Amino acid sequence: MFHALGDPTRRSILERLSMGPATVGELAEPFKMALPSLMQHLGVLEDSSLVRSEKVGRVRTYKLTQDTMKAGEDWFVRQRTHWDRRLDQLDSYLLEMKEKENGKN
Repeated sequence: MFHALGDPTRRSILERLSMGPATVGELAEPFKMALPSLMQHLGVLEDSSLVRSEKVGRVRTYKLTQDTMKAGEDWFVRQRTHWDRRLDQLDSYLLEMKEKENGKN
């Protein structure tokens, strides 16, 4: 998932899809790239389960998959909680050291 999010084109595609499903043609409009290149980006997004596509006739439509986005969000929340806790411990330790230094002087 993070590999897929590392590219600005793919992030732009995800932003567009956050407004609702879109066809390949609609997704291609803002980009000046060949269709095979766009399809490669869409393939990376689909392989990482960030999007899902459905083909009806000759039209392929993409939409976001909420489960993978939620898993990524949960991972960031866990990491932030972990680092917040560690920084609070460091802050307490430094305050304790400062109080000890002030007590000696």
